[in-house]
Amino acid sequence: MLSNLTDYTGISLLLLRIIVAIIFIDSGRRDLSAPEARGKSTGTGYAFTIFLGVAEIAGGIGLILGILTRFAALGLILVMLGAIQKKIFVWKTGFWGEKGMGWHYDLMLLIINLVIITTGGGNLILVN
Repeated sequence: MLSNLTDYTGISLLLLRIIVAIIFIDSGRRDLSAPEARGKSTGTGYAFTIFLGVAEIAGGIGLILGILTRFAALGLILVMLGAIQKKIFVWKTGFWGEKGMGWHYDLMLLIINLVIITTGGGNLILVN
């Protein structure tokens, strides 16, 4: 019974790509809708906040459409490495943080994107 589940790997990876893309696209949208306020809250400058917003949206679109999924996931890993670095070394946030605002969430998104890189995002892609 469970051995047949591998037949659904492509669909599972597609769903994984879609949910991760939604998370990053929404984050990018927030960056771009109010870059000054968002940059102030994250401790980044205006231009870098816009760059992050564009990178998150572009990476998310790449994941959803299955276009250069490995490169899109790699870009999003770099975004998450930056977020983790800031939370650990600049903000001194613990793994769980206060009120659940630690870097565990960022690490999870990093690992999910690593799965996307190593699997190529599955067989339901447009361009690898």
